This record gives sequence, C-alpha cells and structure tokens, in this order.
Amino acid sequence: MKEYFGYSGKVCVITGSASGIAKAATEMLVDLGAEVYALDWSDVAIAGIKKYIRTDLSDRSSIDKAFTEIPEKIDKYFGVAGLSGQKTDYNKTFTVNFIANKYITEKYLKERLVDGGAIAYITSSAGLRWEKFQGEYSGIVDADGWDASVEALEALGKKDVPGAAAYMLSKRALNSYAILQVPFFAQKKSRVNVVMPASTDTGMKDEFAQSVGGIDNLIMYTGYAHRLAESREMAEPLVFVNSSMASYINGQELVVDFGSEANIKIGIQPDYFNTTAL
Repeated sequence: MKEYFGYSGKVCVITGSASGIAKAATEMLVDLGAEVYALDWSDVAIAGIKKYIRTDLSDRSSIDKAFTEIPEKIDKYFGVAGLSGQKTDYNKTFTVNFIANKYITEKYLKERLVDGGAIAYITSSAGLRWEKFQGEYSGIVDADGWDASVEALEALGKKDVPGAAAYMLSKRALNSYAILQVPFFAQKKSRVNVVMPASTDTGMKDEFAQSVGGIDNLIMYTGYAHRLAESREMAEPLVFVNSSMASYINGQELVVDFGSEANIKIGIQPDYFNTTAL
C-alpha cells in the first residue's frame, strides 16, 4: 500500500505527549512508522516511541539537555504542549506556551530541521485575530534569545495577574511568530503551519471550563458540533499538516472548530476573540 503520509523512518519531535492532543498525535505517528522523540514533564507510556525525554519546557537548561538526546537531523516538529494557566502563574504559562516554542525554533530547528521538513504548532481558536493585538506581545516575539524573551515578558508587569490571562496572549503570540517564520523556512523548502483547536476534551477540560465560567460556556466555542472535540479530532489535522499529503500547505492557520469561525464571519455568532485586549 502506498505510504501517503510520508512519516516512515522520519525523526519527529513532539512536546506534551503524555496526554491529550499530543498523546493522540504521538500514537498516530508511531502507527505511521515515525521515529518519535516525545518531550514531556510527565511520563510518556506509549509503546513504539523511539525515546521519552523528561523535559521542563519552562526551563531553558532542561530543553537544551533534551536536544542533546535527539538526532542532529529533525524531519518534523510538533509544538503541542501547553498550560491553561489555572494551576500555574502568568509568566510560567506564557513561557511554556510561547517562549519554549520560540526558543526551540530559533536555537535548534533553524539549524537542524532538514530541507523539506515541517513544523506545526498547536495554538488555539482563542488566538484568533492575533494581528489586531500585536502591540501587546510584539516585544516578546521580537526578542533575541531566551533571556531577552523572558525579560520582555517580565516587562509586561503581569507576574501577579492570574495565569489563565496568559493563555490567550500566548496563543496570539505563537500565531504571530509562526507566520513570521515562514520566509526563513521556505528557503529550505520547509513548511510552518499552525492548528487552532476549538474546545477539546483533554485533561485540561475542567481548567478551561473554569476559565470561561463553566462547561456550557466552553461548548459555545464548538460551532455546530455542540460538543467538545475529542483529542483525536485535533491530532488528525495536526498530523496531516506536517505530512507529505500537505506538501504545498504553508503559512496557514488551520481553524478546527466545526463551523464556529464560519458563524462569526457570516454574523450569526459573536466574535469572542476580537473584543478582548489583555
């Protein structure tokens, strides 16, 4: 049978594999024959992965150590791990959700991603309309290196703000950052895309429900589905956009929400994400 997705033997690095969307994606990648290096603070017990590397994405030294255990050449990167902010402070939430991906991209992927490789970040539909709020996070996006990024984050003066408030801003920042990376990686015939999930039934479901005032409010962001997505339903488009099947898809923000964004565009649903400045 023809191998359409092109993952067989490919070195794939994925963050957050212990649970949720990343776990489902990791299982798919293994099934497709990839050599998967799974980074997470929690144990990853998925049969068939090449290696689990315990990694604290809020700690630069932990990230650096992890990449000493990964092959020099990387075919695919999946930046999936994230925090809701309900159990972590503002700066740690933003660091894991954004600065870690930025650092990995600049320190490692720009040198080690193979020509013709692919990068996919999981952001969120909460990061829609990011271009209207660039002034809120541009200093962090433009910062040079980990230390400068952390300094720019601290300069926001939001250390004592609840961590959940960092979620939307970090997702806006990652959407912006991903688009800015397209020209560099295109020179290597490599692709950069983001997948923007709607509300999904992961281990953080209750945390997200708390942040929006209850599960009913969370379901408002699910379009015509009127239910939370399963982790698999977000992992599948993620695996697709980094595959050979998507070889001409680049610089795209794939909204996976069963029609919620369509409803906004035709005016039959409020634009929740165009009215909130942080």
